[in-house]
Amino acid sequence: MKQKIYDYIQSRSEEWIAISDAIWSYAELSLNEYQSTACYVDFLKREGFEVRENLVGIPTAFSGSFGSGRPMIGILGEFDALSSLSQKPGAVTKDPLIPGGNGHGCGHNLLGVGSLAAAVAVKRMIEEGELQGTVVFYGCPGEEGCAGKTFMARDGEFKDLDAALCWHPGDTNEVTTGSNAASLQLTYTFQGISAHAAGDPYNGRSALDAAELMNVGVQFLREHMKSFESVHYSFLDAGGASPNVVQSSAKLLYMVRSDCVTNAKKLLERVNRIAQGACMMTDTTVEICQVDGTSSTLSNTVLEQALYRNLLETPIPVHTSEEEAFAKALFDTYSSDSLPGIAPKFSAEVRKLVREKTNNGKKPLNDFVMPYVSSDAFECGSTDVGDVSWLTPTAQFTAVTWTSNSPGHSWQNVSIGKTSIGYKGMLYAAKVLAGTAADLMKDETLLKQAREEFAVMAADGYDCPLEPTLQPKPVAI
Repeated sequence: MKQKIYDYIQSRSEEWIAISDAIWSYAELSLNEYQSTACYVDFLKREGFEVRENLVGIPTAFSGSFGSGRPMIGILGEFDALSSLSQKPGAVTKDPLIPGGNGHGCGHNLLGVGSLAAAVAVKRMIEEGELQGTVVFYGCPGEEGCAGKTFMARDGEFKDLDAALCWHPGDTNEVTTGSNAASLQLTYTFQGISAHAAGDPYNGRSALDAAELMNVGVQFLREHMKSFESVHYSFLDAGGASPNVVQSSAKLLYMVRSDCVTNAKKLLERVNRIAQGACMMTDTTVEICQVDGTSSTLSNTVLEQALYRNLLETPIPVHTSEEEAFAKALFDTYSSDSLPGIAPKFSAEVRKLVREKTNNGKKPLNDFVMPYVSSDAFECGSTDVGDVSWLTPTAQFTAVTWTSNSPGHSWQNVSIGKTSIGYKGMLYAAKVLAGTAADLMKDETLLKQAREEFAVMAADGYDCPLEPTLQPKPVAI
């Protein structure tokens, strides 16, 4: 049956590529993915999926399901882009297609369509009687700017699934393991009193002073945080461009991270007190509003091992000399002095193997499957896939669509995302996802073991990082 899945996905490759190119060209930001959503929804309806739109009140969140009964396997898709990353495809120099425009610097055009192709392939196997159960494709908006999956998880999506699978474009073919940081993102809007900065500054109360004092206070906090915690900030509004005016408003965006939601909330309380202290020092006020949040990720070794088996079973892409030459030219546009992937961090044996296979990290395309090393290691980044993992057994992997050690959120990733290298990685990922979903549908013992591990890992229950009434906001906060 696996070969039938591979052949079916490959037979429709031109369709998948056309959809990916369309999403790449739309390049819509978080929660504004209206054209992308319409493209997916129309396709799902034509394919006979039962489509639910406007999930949890988000116009660009949707799902498409096919089949009946259990098991119910979810496949997650993303499709939002990043600002100011417009780039001509297939170029080896930074050259915006639209100056100041958006681009898929995280490869979500490939991510979403690879997941879609997998769901359609599973649907085909259900139609032919090869599989029994239900496959659900989830259109998850706003991964880059508002944690769309977290809002969906808070309001009840994903909890009825027996398991969830996902992938991400990357520079290695590798199972993702371990955990990552929970995060809380908030705005701090300071209000003061405007005045002439020379004529009567004593009548003014500077909101900008308050914002700067908050930042200074947080710098002192850093010494007293745990090693796995971090705090980041940016100015959204510095109060205007006139230096001879006491700024009556200022706005900061903060992200607070820790190893779990509970500890992130504790750290946030300290950050909030610093903001209040800054107000006391400047005789100003502050409004604190949550933007979004994400949970830490629960690993599921049973599902991870199933993904790894399928990474090995699925025919790995072979690249042409032209593709390798393009990859080398793109690789030479940035510095790369480390080994690719996660696994080399955990095992000396794996590091030795990867050095040999990658010419000590200097090979532009990694055309092998990274060994799977189960680990509870902590990664400092955050993802809203974590919230899904608290509601159902979840696992994810990366597939090679980028050059080795390509910078994250870069023009290089936009450029390669509309080339045959990106397409090959997308199709490979689709086959791995569909093959793993098929295993879970056919092997009751495998799914039972994944559910048993999940029950232990999620025993504390889902602590949603979002306030109960919080509504998602577009990227422009």
